[in-house]
Amino acid sequence: DLVRQKVLDLVAEKTGYPKDMLDLDLDLEADLGIDTVKQAELFASIRETYDIPRDPNMKLRDFSTLARVIQFVYDRRPDLRVTALPAAALANAPAVPASTEEPLRELPTFEAADGIPRRVPTPLIRPPLRLCKATGVSFGSGRRVFVMPDRSGVGDALAARLRALGVEVVGPDAATNAGAVDGVYWLPALDHEGDLANMTLALWREAVDIRVKSLYRTMRALYDQIAGPGTFLVSATRLGGQHGYDADGATSPLGGAVTGFTKTYKRERPDALVKAVDFEAGCSADAIAELLIGETLRDPGAVEIGYRDHHRWTIGLEERSAADGRPGMTLDKNTVFLVTGAAGSIVSAITADLATSGGTFYLLDLVPEPDPFNPDLKRFVIDKEALKRDLFARIQARGERATPAMVERELATLERAQAAHAAIDAVRAAGGNAHYYSVNLTDGDAVAKVVADIRERSGHIDVLLHAAGTERSHMLPDKDPREFDLVFDVKCDGLFHLLHAIGDMPLGALIGFSSIAGRFGNAGQADYSSANDLLCKIASSFRNTHPATRAIVIDWTAWGGIGMATRGSIPKMMEMAGIEMLPPETGVGWIRRELTAGAWRGEVVAAGRLGAFLKEWDETGGVDSSAVPPGPMLGDTARIDVDGNLTVATRLDPVVQPFLSDHRIDGTPVLPGVMGIEGFAEAALSLMPGWEVAEVNDVEFLGPFKFYRSEPRTVTIAERFHPEDGGLVADCRLTGQRILANQVEPRVETHFTGRVRLAKDRPAMQNGAARDVSRASVIEAKDIYRVYFHGPAYQVLKRAWWDENGAVGEMAAGLTSNHYPSDQPLAIAPRLIELCFQTAGIWEMGVQHLMGLPRHVDRLLLYRAPEATAGSLFSVVTFNAVAGSFDADVVDGAGTKYLHVSGYRTVVFRDVDAQVFPAAEGG
Repeated sequence: DLVRQKVLDLVAEKTGYPKDMLDLDLDLEADLGIDTVKQAELFASIRETYDIPRDPNMKLRDFSTLARVIQFVYDRRPDLRVTALPAAALANAPAVPASTEEPLRELPTFEAADGIPRRVPTPLIRPPLRLCKATGVSFGSGRRVFVMPDRSGVGDALAARLRALGVEVVGPDAATNAGAVDGVYWLPALDHEGDLANMTLALWREAVDIRVKSLYRTMRALYDQIAGPGTFLVSATRLGGQHGYDADGATSPLGGAVTGFTKTYKRERPDALVKAVDFEAGCSADAIAELLIGETLRDPGAVEIGYRDHHRWTIGLEERSAADGRPGMTLDKNTVFLVTGAAGSIVSAITADLATSGGTFYLLDLVPEPDPFNPDLKRFVIDKEALKRDLFARIQARGERATPAMVERELATLERAQAAHAAIDAVRAAGGNAHYYSVNLTDGDAVAKVVADIRERSGHIDVLLHAAGTERSHMLPDKDPREFDLVFDVKCDGLFHLLHAIGDMPLGALIGFSSIAGRFGNAGQADYSSANDLLCKIASSFRNTHPATRAIVIDWTAWGGIGMATRGSIPKMMEMAGIEMLPPETGVGWIRRELTAGAWRGEVVAAGRLGAFLKEWDETGGVDSSAVPPGPMLGDTARIDVDGNLTVATRLDPVVQPFLSDHRIDGTPVLPGVMGIEGFAEAALSLMPGWEVAEVNDVEFLGPFKFYRSEPRTVTIAERFHPEDGGLVADCRLTGQRILANQVEPRVETHFTGRVRLAKDRPAMQNGAARDVSRASVIEAKDIYRVYFHGPAYQVLKRAWWDENGAVGEMAAGLTSNHYPSDQPLAIAPRLIELCFQTAGIWEMGVQHLMGLPRHVDRLLLYRAPEATAGSLFSVVTFNAVAGSFDADVVDGAGTKYLHVSGYRTVVFRDVDAQVFPAAEGG
């Protein structure tokens, strides 16, 4: 049946359903989720396909199943009743001609690198503490707290407040030998370490020791004490209030090492309260002390907290493209690279990728320069198992006791030599120049000597790729100080020596290798996380200390196929934690893409699924639902996740809520679009008390939210906040879910989206005379609501009149309650917006004889609430023929504006009888 197959194809295209799930007798909307708007679009496609004229008397509810839709086609096109084409006709059908176009030449792309998300750490608004849960920490008599002081007075102010609460405060001398403690405040990173460029090595190491290495020693000693509920570690930094993720960059970057350590401690001691709290440079000692106590008592849902511009922040991830519309670097034969850790297998592969453009490469690693004639290097690649046996025999031949561990150590040495050799070969094969240096990055003199040679040979560095590092995982009690120093110093002392040696020599870009352990912390990697997060914050500080240098840090996940993470049980552990390993073909092109696709500066997370790293610390994200202000669209459940997404779930019942019982389409209650906008505004204000809704933008009504069989449903509103132009913007989404026929899992549908802009004040009042509209065509409420489907609470029009250019609607007085309980406040005067929508609908019915449903709003501004006037209100609507949209103002008799709506557009719902709405003169 060709008609049947075509209808099924159209439905599958519009709904995403496979055709074998489209039972012809299931209800289109209640069972298959094809809402009224999609039904209207479906019938428009069918009429176009089969050249069926519009029927103004047709009602969608008469065609509630696919069987009836197919019958609709046959009834209007009886000539189509053919079940099959003759076989001869099919046999003689013309073949599709082969393409004669030349295939496009395949250009180099970043397709593999684009195969996983590119995420960047971003400051996100965090709820005020008064809206957050208690942490379980308490202060009072019998509590003992260790305070590691700073030099700016915060420690003194904090100690005074704690003592006033009855807490015993102890300092560094008493921390480990005078009894147990219940909590630790770590404050040295509040002190500015000074200009890194002018630091001596001795000052650098002293600053590092007092901030992070002494923190390591202290928390190692207190590991068993700061462990359970009610105990805490709260560290403080002065990176700028947003952990260095703002446009200004980190102000005291050594605090990054403290943050990295703190995040790992939380991973090792998840039952304790652990936070890293960041502040602006100018924040006073008293204010910081007060906020640190508040952070200790409330909000168990986040580890990274910041205070800036009178807001409370956390850090989440946001997907962004590397192509940011700005020109990137050009890599060619004149580009000069300095690469550390060049003998690592991952770094070697990335170097080979960069070398495809030619250029000069200075390759640094601890291992000696490889002998290109060493036959073991080739055997390592083509026959590793035979090489292992030979190494075992050689050890025995030396008279030593051969063990697999000894073989693995020698094999690891050969692996690094082979990787270095591969990098050198790749550079030279591309026509570039390779210079290899065996150097220990913790030896400042040796590093200075190498950089002096680069200065003499090239005079500048275009790209410094700092990939050197080592990793040894042990939980804090088992992490020997020598191990901590080794892991930390190779990366951080190494960078210090490199930057000092480079000095004022031009440096185009710094690319640092960090890890997801630096971004999230990771059990067993306190040193690694500290070093990597310090690297991130130094790169951040380049935005103000080295503005001519692009500083980028990559937070790599573990690589699959090559590198240290491929050995032993690590791949299995990663799989169990839900963390996706990075395919080599995906990772090798990342650096080239970062450098050439755009002009990004900052930190980037290179990872697929992040599994356990995104697990919430608290079931509601720290939000206390009982503290959320009441509202008709705010329910009992509110939560915020690690990426700053607020979610509010509200159970709505058409039997209870007038805005549902009085807003029915063909008997089914439908959530008014204006109440969706109200929900967006209420949710935004719930986290930002004291703010005002300045405007609502870009509202899309994607599909009606219906309450089938008049049963209650849960509306879910999700919002993500970010600062913009001195205010805050909430990106909003309203969704619902239900289980449909032939499905096990609930289907989640997005019904409305939009953006709410918050400011400290409402928009400035607007006044002006309304456009004069002829009253030649006037319709009263009794006639309006014979056509409109609204009940008493939404019969907002007393009367309306229109001409060919627009319409005016007078608002009805004495409307019944919009919602229950009626004393709950509204955020955005939804029935004023409804007044504009219905008045625009009057124009459509009077001029075009069509009824439309809301589809889109560009902009909405509320100047004042309607309670501010005792007189009548009017919506004045103008049709923009070019844009196919409406603009509207709600005004009183004096012309004072209460509300402005612009760019309102509709989608056709049904035809309207011209006898009810006679055409306007000239319309």
